[in-house]
Amino acid sequence: MCGIIGIVGKADVAGRLFDGLRRLEYRGYDSAGIATVHDGAIDRRRAAGKLDNLAQRLIQTPLPGSIGIAHTRWATHGGPTEDNAHPHIVGDVSVVHNGIIENFKPLREELIAEGRVFLSETDTEVVAHLVARELERGAEPQAAVATVLPRLRGAFAVAVLFRTQPDLLIAARLGAPLTVGYGEGENYLGSDAHALASLTRRIAYL
Repeated sequence: MCGIIGIVGKADVAGRLFDGLRRLEYRGYDSAGIATVHDGAIDRRRAAGKLDNLAQRLIQTPLPGSIGIAHTRWATHGGPTEDNAHPHIVGDVSVVHNGIIENFKPLREELIAEGRVFLSETDTEVVAHLVARELERGAEPQAAVATVLPRLRGAFAVAVLFRTQPDLLIAARLGAPLTVGYGEGENYLGSDAHALASLTRRIAYL
């Protein structure tokens, strides 16, 4: 298994996202990462191995931003490397994903035929490219994700962050768990309620 946590907040979220990843360690993982939107850009820190490695990256180069997503990965498609760690960034989009996209190979081939370049071996990066392509065609973020989801086969949960929308986090699930938490002027997303336990007790299951 692996884990997702997201925060749409009022102050810097990287520290709380990291705490959420700690709460998801029991699910197993071999790499981890965090992405935020700040000053009109998506920034991220990733590391292979234990969360302590990611913690060192965050100490060396802090990650500002009041909205963000974070992920612990258990390798399925592609090895346990930093390049394969989530979040993945393509254009104005950053994506984390749990589960398996069963038809990622033909989707990847379609995108490569269009000249798109992949930086990882993961099925997740396909989702990021598909959403980014819809944005490039003029779709709004919600419409872009709504167009992409029916093309995906498998059991999965995804969370999508947008460079141009620093107050928007879109999540969806099909056969994989996802939990939403509500705070005071903030909202949260997690693979399970345990990930959000330190943030809120107001929780709903998607």
